[in-house]
Amino acid sequence: MKWIVIGAALAAAAAAVPARADTPLVGIVSISATEANNARYIVGAKAAAKEIGWDVSVIDAAGSADQANAAIQNFAQRGSAAIVDMVFPYSSIGAGLQAAKSANIPVVTWGGGLGSSVAATNGSGGPMVVPVNELMLKTIGGKGSILALTYHTGEVCRNREVELDKALAANPDIKVTKNEVRIPGYFEDGAQYANAWLASHPAGQENLAIWGCWDDPAIGAIGSLRAQGRDDVKVYGVNGNAQALENIKNGFMTATAWQDSYTEGYNMIKLLPEIRKAGADWTPKAVEVPAVLVTKDTIDDFIAKHPDAMK
Repeated sequence: MKWIVIGAALAAAAAAVPARADTPLVGIVSISATEANNARYIVGAKAAAKEIGWDVSVIDAAGSADQANAAIQNFAQRGSAAIVDMVFPYSSIGAGLQAAKSANIPVVTWGGGLGSSVAATNGSGGPMVVPVNELMLKTIGGKGSILALTYHTGEVCRNREVELDKALAANPDIKVTKNEVRIPGYFEDGAQYANAWLASHPAGQENLAIWGCWDDPAIGAIGSLRAQGRDDVKVYGVNGNAQALENIKNGFMTATAWQDSYTEGYNMIKLLPEIRKAGADWTPKAVEVPAVLVTKDTIDDFIAKHPDAMK
């Protein structure tokens, strides 16, 4: 019954943006369409789709793998030319991938990994967080405590946590507390977990840092830090959304890695006609766009070079 209800709801959502007759449709399934980085990717994807004469329909799966599978199946039934999975790991969308494969519809992922029948991917989480981790561990000096705000439903955050664990393996004197945030609810969870963690980590006793597997939970934690007047905790995020960049500029966030998700969305849609033309001869590949580390020392230069990142 759950799948019937979800499928009906998603069908109604997709039907709200009808494709034009005889125009190829790309269906986009987002883990959180209103989250800043997801939204930038979708804008880039729509810009590229307009250039190649394709229509776009977006379904927000609201963090639910069940809804993502139902959405992909819905797009497959509609005869989409291609489907984009945003963030859900390919291992959690098996039913959707099978439906698309049966209909000979290519599926690409943003941060969902390259495996199963996925034709292409970008936005992979692991490489982006490495410079953030390196800076955090250098700043903390090998000793202290870290609050890690994690999210296991998304492949991107899983991969970033793996990289964090690798980096921490060589630093046994750093104590880590991990808390899982929700989608939706990541701002509130970040603030709540920070409040609890700060209560047991008073100022002046050790080096402290908060690590978010993306910017928004860390921004939620910043709210708690400011409310308590705590300026002794370094805060790190990933993705480089406008709010994070503003917090760096104002001295509340220590660093983020800016992800050019607009270009990632644009590039992926531009690749779709080539994937469809190649058919069975297509070789799956990653088409990554490097991230940019942003700190208080580089924020002004970064904004000068990327003014749109602040919008």
